[in-house]
Amino acid sequence: MNKEDIFELIVNHTCKVVPELKNHTFKPEDNLKELGADSLSRSEIIDMLIESLSLEVPRVKIFGAKNIGELVNILYSNMTAGEKI
Repeated sequence: MNKEDIFELIVNHTCKVVPELKNHTFKPEDNLKELGADSLSRSEIIDMLIESLSLEVPRVKIFGAKNIGELVNILYSNMTAGEKI
């Protein structure tokens, strides 16, 4: 899975959790909080991502992401780190 795939996964999960964003054109600079996702919604999106990607990532590391692009990079780096082991 590449970064574009992870980005699309984030978009899909976000639209499932926050349906009013289904017509939004997502960009890496977008911030889920600024798009209207409350803390519970953001947590649900993260849980869905971790499950979809079969990752074990400390949540504190993920919640440090300032935008979707940073979230993609964090998830991708954890995926590739796991493949090297």
